[in-house]
Amino acid sequence: MTGTINRVTRSRQSILADRHDCYSLVINTSPAAIGGTYRQNDIELRPGEAFLDAGEPQTILGQDHNNWIHLGIPKKLLDQSFAKIGEKQGLVARHDAEALRLLRNYLTLFDTGDAPASPSLADHVAATIIDLVGLVTGAKGDEAERAGLTGLRAARLEAVLARIRTDFANPELSAEFIGRKLDLSARYIQDLLAATGSGFSERILEQRLLRAKAMLNDPRHASKRISEIAYEVGFNDISYFNRCFRRRFGDKPGAAR
Repeated sequence: MTGTINRVTRSRQSILADRHDCYSLVINTSPAAIGGTYRQNDIELRPGEAFLDAGEPQTILGQDHNNWIHLGIPKKLLDQSFAKIGEKQGLVARHDAEALRLLRNYLTLFDTGDAPASPSLADHVAATIIDLVGLVTGAKGDEAERAGLTGLRAARLEAVLARIRTDFANPELSAEFIGRKLDLSARYIQDLLAATGSGFSERILEQRLLRAKAMLNDPRHASKRISEIAYEVGFNDISYFNRCFRRRFGDKPGAAR
């Protein structure tokens, strides 16, 4: 949500008229803080912070221009996974909490891209979001452990894959490089990818080969030598590039032009 609304109020009357029995996770993505009251308690959300709204009376005051994410989830879905989540309403989650950072990135991915086409994939995405919301709001004990093994792991995997898609052309790209960016160990990243059936090196190689093939097919790169394209997508050995390209696509790079 984005706009110039600088005051949002929910009264007892509006709650009674609302038939949507949902929790909402409100994440402030504005460059400035927003604040107000929730259940008569003062609340302030600094940039990147979030709080769980269970549909209680509130007044939120913004700035001249505001951006925020408003994630609504049926209460029964969160209550089934996190028995005491209702006690977490109104509590602010810090912007630098890993689960919140991953949730922001995960939601952005599906906001800017296509929704999952298959029901099973949609269910997986929904389960991951629910698990991350539970962790954001401070799930403890067995609930947190289960959510960490599913939602947190899935979101970390997507963050690693996004980094590979973005930085694959960097010859210095490594599990250690991505680990420093995401605050994960290189071994953990390797294990995450190995569990998918395609390891770190395989995924980087695939991205580089796909990009090289696209450039070879693109008239805008017709003046570039094949070696230039190979180096541009991250290869530092032209012979190795030629072998990999032929093994992946069944022909020499020159045939793609």
